[in-house]
Amino acid sequence: MPEISRFYRIRITIYFDDHPPSHFHAQYAEHEALFSIKDGEMTNGNLPNTAKKLVKKWYKLQKENILNAWEHIQNDEVFEKVPPLD
Repeated sequence: MPEISRFYRIRITIYFDDHPPSHFHAQYAEHEALFSIKDGEMTNGNLPNTAKKLVKKWYKLQKENILNAWEHIQNDEVFEKVPPLD
């Protein structure tokens, strides 16, 4: 499961050969959630509110880069890391 970004102790990953629809995993401490790449909504799991807000803010800034990473990872291609939230 490649890490595509990391910021504020939040780790963002996309799994190889993961199921559709396109999504990414956000991990913060013992919490994990899945977010849709289509609309940035949390679809499964749980994150503290602050972490959830940070992930959504990052998603809004990086949607294109996240989708590119998803496509490259699903095709077993080299991908570029997505810039973190500053």
